[in-house]
Amino acid sequence: QVQLVESGGGLVQAGDSLRLSCVASERALKTVGMGWFRQAPGKERAFVASMSRSGGVTYAESVKGRFTASRDSAKNTMYLEMNSLKPEDTAVYYCAAGSYSYNWKSYSYWGQGTQVSVSS
Repeated sequence: QVQLVESGGGLVQAGDSLRLSCVASERALKTVGMGWFRQAPGKERAFVASMSRSGGVTYAESVKGRFTASRDSAKNTMYLEMNSLKPEDTAVYYCAAGSYSYNWKSYSYWGQGTQVSVSS
């Protein structure tokens, strides 16, 4: 089975940092790729970053230079380090598996999300 569990969200001020974690099942790690997406109120789910099975990472233009996706294979965990947070980053953040794409609709497996709120 494929299982994903996100954690690490919270309420922070603009300019602060936050690290999200996604603990993945062994089968999740065997899929083509994994990704981070976010969904703000009233908006469609948007791409943040994706990681290939081999570890290569692609970022959305809106987060390049601020966010870093990484993995710790020994802990079966993928991370999203978020720096210089802006109010525009406020959203529910999801980790996903089963694709290596900008399109959230191509991913087959999803965590339940973790809320990130950035105040001005």
